Amino acid sequence: MPRRFPVRRVLCVLPLLLVAVVAVRHRSVLAEGFGHLATARWPWLLAAAGATCLTWVAAACTRQGAVVERLPRRRLLATQFAAGAANHLLPTGLGASAVNLRFMTVCGLPLARSSAALALYLLAESVGRVALLGALLIAFPGALRLGTLLPEGAAGPLLVVAGAVPAVAAGVLALVPRLRAAVVSFLRTALGEARSVHGHPARALALWGGALAFPALQASALVLVGRSLGLPVPAAHMAVAYLAATVAVALVPTPGGIGSVEAALVVALVATGGPAAVATAVVLAFRLLTVWLPLLPGALTLAALVRMRVI
Repeated sequence: MPRRFPVRRVLCVLPLLLVAVVAVRHRSVLAEGFGHLATARWPWLLAAAGATCLTWVAAACTRQGAVVERLPRRRLLATQFAAGAANHLLPTGLGASAVNLRFMTVCGLPLARSSAALALYLLAESVGRVALLGALLIAFPGALRLGTLLPEGAAGPLLVVAGAVPAVAAGVLALVPRLRAAVVSFLRTALGEARSVHGHPARALALWGGALAFPALQASALVLVGRSLGLPVPAAHMAVAYLAATVAVALVPTPGGIGSVEAALVVALVATGGPAAVATAVVLAFRLLTVWLPLLPGALTLAALVRMRVI
């Protein structure tokens, strides 16, 4: 009798192999980031590490708020930590979405409802990030010089693309009845799930409170790292720079935004008035603290959860 292929064992080892590959590819960035951390003021860095840890709590609150059923709290929190590692090893959003989708189905939610809850989470997180950015731009209108972020003449093509994408999507749905039926069915499930969640005030508060807290904590971590390295930019302006940069690269399909986020953050911090050299140091130290240092323990947690059949 032929032996079965050890799929689960391979899945346990795969995250660790991916961490090694990504670390080798970005070894120069890691070395430079550690060099900047060595010169930083540690009280600010410890506070930034605390804010980073709280982002996983905020993500867990938002995930719980997206479903009516109570999810196991400890496993939910561990899953968010593992999902963060998966998100930095696969194209943006795909890793975390796959981990959380699997977690919800293991918890007994049907696949259709799990997918609807995932879509509700992504919508809430996007709305929370954009709403926070808009509120800060209204409160601090001079925080970001948008002219330095967009090349001359780029606004027109961006608007054309923004209008073309929904038009093409609508055309495809009109021409493919099966796809249209599947999308309509999913939207009905998603709307039903959203109504159910908002019928429970505690769930709605967890959903939208977590969706606002998550980007706020991420921005706070950048501000604290900036303070540790002496970046001469007001805290609110650094927060605006972070939110603007992450919104701008949200559609760039790179693992965890690696590369694209760093570049956009440097440009955004310079656009708020920060010196280029210090801004680069802050971004490298920030990404090392929030992405690279949690990556290995996150991958180990992911492997453990796979082995324990939590996901």
